[in-house]
Order: sequence, then C-alpha cells, then structure tokens
Amino acid sequence: MTSDNSLNDRLDDDDYPAYTMGRAAEMLGTTPAFLRAIGEARLITPLRSEGGHRRYSRYQLRIAARARELVDKGTPIEAACRIVILEDQLEEAQRINAEYRRAAGQSAGGSG
Repeated sequence: MTSDNSLNDRLDDDDYPAYTMGRAAEMLGTTPAFLRAIGEARLITPLRSEGGHRRYSRYQLRIAARARELVDKGTPIEAACRIVILEDQLEEAQRINAEYRRAAGQSAGGSG
C-alpha cells in the first residue's frame, strides 16, 4: 500500500479526526464554544493531536450538526445533546431488533 492510498483511506474514513476545531466550527456555521459545550455535554469526544488540539471526524460533525439544528430551534444545548444521544440509542436498538427478527425468521423458515 502506498502512502497515497493510506491518505485516501484516512480521508474516506468517517471516524478519522481530520478537522481542527476552527475548521469544524466553520463547516458547521457555529463557534468553537459550541463545540466545547457539546463536548462537555458528552455528545462527542474529539480526539487530541499530539499538541493537545481537538480534532473532529466527519461522523462527529454530523452529530454536532444535529445538535445545532435543535439548538437553533430553541432547545437548550444540554437537552439537544441528550435528544441526539437518545435518538442514536433508539436507532441502534431498532437495528439490533431487526437483526434478531431476521435471524429468528431464517431459523424458523429453515427448520421446517
């Protein structure tokens, strides 16, 4: 694997912490203080560079954008973060439930 392929792999990775706080805030149309606040509310936990600077992934920016939409509609930031966390937990539970149903359907259909 060449170093170019490695770089492309990282840039395609939703979890790669490619964005600085300033760039992330700019992309979201918000402030670094907003990003710090959602970090304090434990919605996202940015990785840290060797120099200790916060770095955000595309996945984290999507989560932050969801929280920002709620805040822009008047939801307090702590409540917005909790809503986004609960939405993610519900989505994951529904995904697992669907997997169990598929598995149960396959085993019931295959045993007859």
